[in-house]
Amino acid sequence: MLSSVAVFAYEGVSTFGLGVTAEVFGCDRKGEGLPRYDYSVAAAQPGVIRTDVGMPILVECGLDRLSSADLAVVVCWDAIDTRPSEPVLDALRAVVDRGGRVLSQCTGAFVLAAAGLLDGRRATTHWKYAAELARRYPRVQVEPGVLYVDAGPVITSAGTAAGIDACLHVIRLEHGAAVANEIARHMVVAPHRDGGQAQFVPVLVDDATDGPDLAALRDWALGHLREPLAVADFARRVHMSPRTFARWFAARAGTTPHQWLTSQRLVLAQELLERTDHGIEQIAADCGLTPMMLRRHFTRRWGITPQAYRNRFSQLAG
Repeated sequence: MLSSVAVFAYEGVSTFGLGVTAEVFGCDRKGEGLPRYDYSVAAAQPGVIRTDVGMPILVECGLDRLSSADLAVVVCWDAIDTRPSEPVLDALRAVVDRGGRVLSQCTGAFVLAAAGLLDGRRATTHWKYAAELARRYPRVQVEPGVLYVDAGPVITSAGTAAGIDACLHVIRLEHGAAVANEIARHMVVAPHRDGGQAQFVPVLVDDATDGPDLAALRDWALGHLREPLAVADFARRVHMSPRTFARWFAARAGTTPHQWLTSQRLVLAQELLERTDHGIEQIAADCGLTPMMLRRHFTRRWGITPQAYRNRFSQLAG
């Protein structure tokens, strides 16, 4: 079970990156029934370090704290032409060797790659640097179109904001959807974003034909998950042809309508498995799926069967 988190800091470290990890793992929410972690910031040489905006921070922990953490986090590493020191790389390798996890934000993936931790694994980084990561480290299976990649003990995320998604993913793995959703609610962020980096890459569009409100459309769909929705239903709602709507949705959401809908149904299934004692058949129906579809998609998405998920994360007494 995750209990200790350490974040690697260095001269010029991302202020926002540190803030993301501190908000997810460093805040004490124990009084509200949420987990509390032993959170630390560690550096190769403890002392005063200045962040990327010149703000000085006092780092009291060394690399021994980083190597002994259950989760070690590397935020943006903008000096991608500079190889991290071997003691830093050794500390990260030690985390994985002990059975812990390492997580990178944005260009922090270059640090994990330098440590050899991404060899033979899927990984991502900011879309601007994905091609360079693949060129420098050909043994890494770079996936430039996603927000984060969970490759077992190694989790990589895209731009720094995608680090929020990756951190909440860790919370979800350890404590279930309800806890992750509650922490996200405190942060006023989406508990789970679907799609990929494509939704953040600038595209040339005609403002006059930019289309309807995507957020309102999603809200409508979330209220009708039990129904057998199809692309035509979405398209009809916004007065588009199914083909035009599918292109419009994918360009803005970074995923297809069907993939987004399936993902939202699986998130709802998580919540029902945790909070109710309804049978799998009833939960599948409430999510607009057949029991067989629920089991197949749920296992593929979360790496665990619905029943095993319930056994681990059920919030019902007894």
